[in-house]
Amino acid sequence: MQYSVGVEYALHCLIYLAIPSIKPVLTVKELAKFQGISETYLSKIFTKLSKSGIVKASPGVTGGYQLAQDSLDISFWDVVQAVEGEKQIFRCKNIIGTCALHDKKGAKEECPGKVDCLINDVMLDAEKQMELYLKDKNLKWLTEKLEKKLTKEYQDLTADWFNG
Repeated sequence: MQYSVGVEYALHCLIYLAIPSIKPVLTVKELAKFQGISETYLSKIFTKLSKSGIVKASPGVTGGYQLAQDSLDISFWDVVQAVEGEKQIFRCKNIIGTCALHDKKGAKEECPGKVDCLINDVMLDAEKQMELYLKDKNLKWLTEKLEKKLTKEYQDLTADWFNG
């Protein structure tokens, strides 16, 4: 299982939009330059974030993007869904339904392919657990953790860079 790098780019950019000491509206150009990533690719990610209601565009000369919701209300799962779309990680092919006994006449027991697949059940449950964990982590939590982890000097340099 692997998420695209777009999820990482989105989360890193959203951090800067959520930090109170940084101006609330930032451009894709600023965010891409600060992080050394492709402005074109980041623009596509922000289009997805905007369509999902995580960020909103501010038009004009001083325009850019800002959070559309409180950072407490934007979970990691919201970002994953916005960037990756709603797709399951595990897709059961129901291969048990093609077993040699499936269409055999006179089989004493019903073929296991006609009952719920336990492998699918386990994989879907694991996916649900990951979803719940990612829903529990939000941008507010992330910014608070980073505030404790990063030096005050680094935080000030970052704010100064974005605030001009």
